[in-house]
Amino acid sequence: MRTGGVLNIIGKLLILISLFLLTPIPFSIYFDDKMAGVFLGCSLIGATLGGLIVAAFVPEKNLGYRDGFAVVVFSWLGLAFLGSLPYYFCGSMPSYVDCFFESMSGFTTTGSTILNEVEILPNSMLFWRATTHWIGGMGIIVLSLAILPLLGVGGTQLFQAEMPGPTKDRLAPRIQDTARILWGVYLLFTVLEIILLLLGGMSFFDA
Repeated sequence: MRTGGVLNIIGKLLILISLFLLTPIPFSIYFDDKMAGVFLGCSLIGATLGGLIVAAFVPEKNLGYRDGFAVVVFSWLGLAFLGSLPYYFCGSMPSYVDCFFESMSGFTTTGSTILNEVEILPNSMLFWRATTHWIGGMGIIVLSLAILPLLGVGGTQLFQAEMPGPTKDRLAPRIQDTARILWGVYLLFTVLEIILLLLGGMSFFDA
């Protein structure tokens, strides 16, 4: 296994998720749930950790299928750790293990939760929880291939490790193009569902 190349990609993924950690901040400010500083701090932790990893390990040009599976497995672990920090600092869960479980459940779209009443979380935390499930719905590797061209090296291996269903012959000529198409459709359906929920009388935040 090309350890340096795998870790370099995971570092980039941590930086990517650090950006997503900023998305709940506007909701935190609007609802005044005092969580904006938590999300900003967690984002800085993730960006710093990811930046150090990227700086320490150079990218590899030839990643194999074993490397692809390693990226998926270890990225789930790394992202679940980063995603668990807001839960932990929020204080709504009794232990860090529960926070990690909740985060991992989101990024892997397992659908399980340790919370008897999810609504006890602050609104910005509810948005972060929904965001992890939304990212996991298509796959973090596919998202990365779509918006980070630097991850195009060994893209087929990473894509098939995350989504083993499609065969290589069914993919677009460039793996990044396939990832962008998938995420374009995913975004379209997300927007359409939000509109339908709004038309059904749901609030913008809940939709």
